[in-house]
Amino acid sequence: MKLTAFLSLLALVLLGTGTASLLKGRKRRDPDGDGDAYGLLGNYVPGLDNYDEVIDLSDYEGLTDYGDQLPEVRVTSPAPPTRISSAQSTVTLRTLSSKPLMNRLTTLDSPGSHGLPTCLVCVCLGSSVYCDDADLESIPPLPKTTAYLYARFNRIHQIRAGDFKGLTKLKRIDLSSNSISSIDENALQPLPELQDLILPENQLGALPALPASLEVLDVRQNRLQSSGIQPGAFRALEKLQFLYLADNLLGSIPGPLPLSLRSLHLQNNMIETMQSDAFCDTEEHKHSRRRLEDIRLDGNPINLGLFPNAYFCLPRLPTGRCC
Repeated sequence: MKLTAFLSLLALVLLGTGTASLLKGRKRRDPDGDGDAYGLLGNYVPGLDNYDEVIDLSDYEGLTDYGDQLPEVRVTSPAPPTRISSAQSTVTLRTLSSKPLMNRLTTLDSPGSHGLPTCLVCVCLGSSVYCDDADLESIPPLPKTTAYLYARFNRIHQIRAGDFKGLTKLKRIDLSSNSISSIDENALQPLPELQDLILPENQLGALPALPASLEVLDVRQNRLQSSGIQPGAFRALEKLQFLYLADNLLGSIPGPLPLSLRSLHLQNNMIETMQSDAFCDTEEHKHSRRRLEDIRLDGNPINLGLFPNAYFCLPRLPTGRCC
């Protein structure tokens, strides 16, 4: 209301001033008072009672046109924050973090046969690495903390000398059902903690040097021959308890055997004969093997009845063909 009254009053003042100027100009130019400008106004003099007839109060915004007298002020919204496109952000993130990440993956889990880190191709849980049925053709690089490796049902052909380098905590290797035909001589011996070596269903014809820490050796269903086992290969394995050599091409019982042995499986080979000291020391009849309770020779052409003096130190007779 105050603004409306003020604008109305201002219009009256301006109108009065303009009328006076017109009258003065008329008197100067037209002393007789018959000009158009004066005639337009006539004797009409606005007052407080009729100013609403002169001014349309409903459009008070149109009363004053300041034109270019006042500077134009434009109200705009604040500038939006600078946005980085997804492509730029990707480049920025890669620049900042890709090198350390790749270095870490290469150091711990170097790319395997699939060109990916081992723990992406395989499953790494704590100190165990599971690479079963992963279509591997070689032993993948492993984390240094690996203690248990399971790489069964693959297409691994060879175990190389450097495959387990630096894996001093490795306790179990299970490479069942691969196509391994050879193991480098020094591939396994440097493993000080290795206890279980599981290699059934492969194509091995010979055994490499084995670590003294070994407790379980499973080489069933291979192509192992007697000539592929070094003389005295098992003597130094003072912790060996389970020796599984069934379903191979052995022509004789490998020996001498360590006193720690509890189970010896030689079934389904080509054994036809045995030496008298294959299990017992014939010179010391007091010597006994109370731990060796499980000997299997069934499935061989040997006649166990022909070698009665070979079992006197055993708590149980071997299983096999007799007579």
